[in-house]
Amino acid sequence: MEGKKLLIVTQHFWPEAFRVNDLAAGFIERGWQVDVLCGLPNYPKGEWFSGYRYTGPRREEHDGVNIIRAGEIRRKGNTGARIFLNYVSWPVCAVFNLWRLKGPYTAVLCYNTSPVLMNLPAIVYAKLHKVPLTSYVLDIWPENLYSVLPVKNRFLRGVAHWVSDWHYRRCDQLIAMSESLRRRLCQRTSKPESAVAVIPQHCEDFYAVPIHDETLAARFAGRFNLVFTGNFSPAQSLETVIKAAVKARAAGAQALRLVLVGDGMSADSLKALAKELDAGDTVEFLPSVRPEQIPAYTALADGLVASLSASPDLGMTVPAKIASYMAAAKPLLASMDGEGAAAVAEAGCGFVSAAEDVDALAANMAALCAASPGERAEMGRRAFAYYETHYRRRAVLDRLEEFISAR
Repeated sequence: MEGKKLLIVTQHFWPEAFRVNDLAAGFIERGWQVDVLCGLPNYPKGEWFSGYRYTGPRREEHDGVNIIRAGEIRRKGNTGARIFLNYVSWPVCAVFNLWRLKGPYTAVLCYNTSPVLMNLPAIVYAKLHKVPLTSYVLDIWPENLYSVLPVKNRFLRGVAHWVSDWHYRRCDQLIAMSESLRRRLCQRTSKPESAVAVIPQHCEDFYAVPIHDETLAARFAGRFNLVFTGNFSPAQSLETVIKAAVKARAAGAQALRLVLVGDGMSADSLKALAKELDAGDTVEFLPSVRPEQIPAYTALADGLVASLSASPDLGMTVPAKIASYMAAAKPLLASMDGEGAAAVAEAGCGFVSAAEDVDALAANMAALCAASPGERAEMGRRAFAYYETHYRRRAVLDRLEEFISAR
């Protein structure tokens, strides 16, 4: 791949903690030159990261990646209005920063988390310079929008659907994380199956290397720790997890403790729920940590919890944390429908319950508590084996590199 140059377009990049950071590093390791057009770091709290403000810095270099930053309205407060302004402002600003890019590029890759509008600067650049564009669809729109902003107006929903399809159709190729998502994208865009690949989201290698933290180990010793790590958003349905943990404790799983590590727009409401349920002895909230620190928390876990809201659209994707949990070689509790639940069931590495089913999740929590150490260790071994074949970075990069280079 010597001499090839890749433009990655994505609103979120280092020092924000997104897996595109690791993908960019992987392409560098394989001999590509990589430029990234991105925004100014303020996710998830909506405050500028230390050293950043609206005015910049607008150009940086990190681990061999050339970073070009466009402005955006930060998500301050994470209200619906601020999130909407953040969604709209960055792609518009990015279009007006395309002149700063130093091509020519072999390919353009849009790492498309929310919003779908993130594709816009990639589309404009690719069309102007006749460069093939591939969009890695991590969040399907407008369905993912409705899990964050409860849009009920039929006209507005129709506009959101039209805008989403317009963006997807104008990409030369699309990448879906699952077969069901691939079918949906083919149906909506009329693209042939050859133009829509199924490539699961990879997991960084460091998730497979446990970190022993003596302070944490002492703090959580003598308990059966169920751990959740990541973003606290409505799509995660963490209310279900908290209620299930309380119910499992009441049913006799006295050693069970639920540890929620993270932050996000639902943090305040979740803490209020825990207080309302008098769950102070059952649920513990810990602040968000850098991804590289997460193995210190998964290492002390007896089980790892992943959950999603009840939505057929969310069920088309495998949550990123499923991969990182499997890499940690620990049993999983999956409270979700669709592809994520299917992956855990196929791996045979834990227990699965339907999304938002508090009783079923509570029963699974109790069952995992009751399992022998040997049974839990076997679940962990199965989880790691599934990670090796499906989510390891090397395997995903092989497929991704081949696909974007095919045109």
